[in-house]
Amino acid sequence: MIATLFSGGKDSTLALHRMAAKGKRAELLITMISENDFSYMFHKPNIMQTKLQAEALGIRQIFANTQGKKEEELEDLEDAFVENGVTELITGAVASTYQKDRIEAICKRLGIECHSPLWRIDPMEELAELSRDYNVIVTQVAAEGFDSSYLGQRIDAEMIEKLVRSTRNIGRICCSRAERQSRSCSTRPCSERGSRWGKATRRRRELSKGT
Repeated sequence: MIATLFSGGKDSTLALHRMAAKGKRAELLITMISENDFSYMFHKPNIMQTKLQAEALGIRQIFANTQGKKEEELEDLEDAFVENGVTELITGAVASTYQKDRIEAICKRLGIECHSPLWRIDPMEELAELSRDYNVIVTQVAAEGFDSSYLGQRIDAEMIEKLVRSTRNIGRICCSRAERQSRSCSTRPCSERGSRWGKATRRRRELSKGT
């Protein structure tokens, strides 16, 4: 069973598509539902919106609950792998060794082959691909240099330039800061399923702006 650890964000979505292009198509999306808003491991904002993404992707999804306690939440993740017979795992790890090392340790213990196709990707390369091929919407801001003006906005050339400018001022790599933002990512535009997702994301953008 090839599974993707799926948060609905830009990285896990891009990772599963990159692996599909290499012939490794995800058969299952594993989405962790954490009780902890500040989990060290798992994304939480708008996590239930991933149901729409799974539908658009046409991939079966399961949800696994965790209290989100540091280190203990890894046991819940391991249980999800075992219960669903995972033999290969795709992750959207980009720069966090904390997350990557712990996931790989679980995979090694269970004999699961782990794929992290975005690991150490050039930040500008990733942002360029996302802006060109995906609809990535900012759903939460929680990092220095970001404000509410980003909420509900799509990552496009204009936003990338804005990120680069603010990065120069703060002196950090823009995608390292972007990593701390919560994003929901749709699939590439696709027939009726893609249209349903588009309507949902437009409505979320309106809600984010308070309209």
